[in-house]
Amino acid sequence: MRRLLFATFLVAAPALAAPPDLPAIEPPFTPPDLPMFPLSSPDAAASPEAPVPEGDLAFGAFQRGEYFLAMNEALKRVAAKEDPGPAMTLIGFIYENGLGFPTDFAKAAEWYALGAKEDDTNSMVALGLLKLEGNGTPKDKKGAADLFKRAADKGDPIGHYNTGLLLLEGDVVLPDHVKAAGHFKIAAEAGNPDAEYAWGSALRSGSGVKEDKALGTEFLSRAAAQGHLDAMAEYAVAMFNGTGVAKNEEGAFKLFQRAALRGHVGAMNRLARCYAVGRGVEADSVLAAAWHMRSRKLGAVDPFLDDLLNGLTDEELKKAEARAAEFAKTGESAALDAPAAKVQ
Repeated sequence: MRRLLFATFLVAAPALAAPPDLPAIEPPFTPPDLPMFPLSSPDAAASPEAPVPEGDLAFGAFQRGEYFLAMNEALKRVAAKEDPGPAMTLIGFIYENGLGFPTDFAKAAEWYALGAKEDDTNSMVALGLLKLEGNGTPKDKKGAADLFKRAADKGDPIGHYNTGLLLLEGDVVLPDHVKAAGHFKIAAEAGNPDAEYAWGSALRSGSGVKEDKALGTEFLSRAAAQGHLDAMAEYAVAMFNGTGVAKNEEGAFKLFQRAALRGHVGAMNRLARCYAVGRGVEADSVLAAAWHMRSRKLGAVDPFLDDLLNGLTDEELKKAEARAAEFAKTGESAALDAPAAKVQ
């Protein structure tokens, strides 16, 4: 099951009264000459497309990486009872990710709980994720499922996606592939890449929905364009075979390459095969062996490519080993690259 997600962008919710009891918090301050570090991880980064409430000082400071100022302004907003839900979510997010303050899951959970009471869907989803893992709050999968469903009922794409996953899993809710597909569809049409991949896969397989390989492949392409690695690899396979999309071996090779450089083991294996047989690219046994070495080290098994290694000279093997080491280093930085452009 794919990991559940927290929407890293925070949007305004309807104004409701702030609860009387707030979690304890150290007095926020801004030390002199404090360097402001930019957000560095995909889960902590604010989406460049994310809407920010106009004139909101807390969210503006957050997106600039000024976390102490963001905390100060968020607390002011909570104290003033001015649409406090999103501010509570922001405070929880800062604590959960240790942005300018020590990481504290318990405080994050407290603030998310308050935000959820204010009907902020981002808080609902975030608290649900903490409950799933038991981080800062008792492990409670049923409580997490309820929070995701609440968020979904309010139209939140991540809430829909996570609810769909739990419906497929059938652990805390009755399994229902039809309902799961419906949730994936809503989230996919809202542009969530994980949901685009899930909805596309459902359409291609006919799981919970009438099979439509062309439309399913289109949604795979949308997820691939946003850098979803599984979607990139599967869309490349579809292009290579001409399933649901025009056959394009060269385009498939390029997409396998992008996904492989970002660490997708299946894409590494397919890339090695492309080099081995000269499909979509000129045949190159050394590069084929290098990518096979890299993918095999990460758990891939492929007897056909093992035979290729056995047929190489000692010099060719040394070259392949050197290239495989280069790919490993390249992959560490490539994984942080911007989403891949859509392949035509």
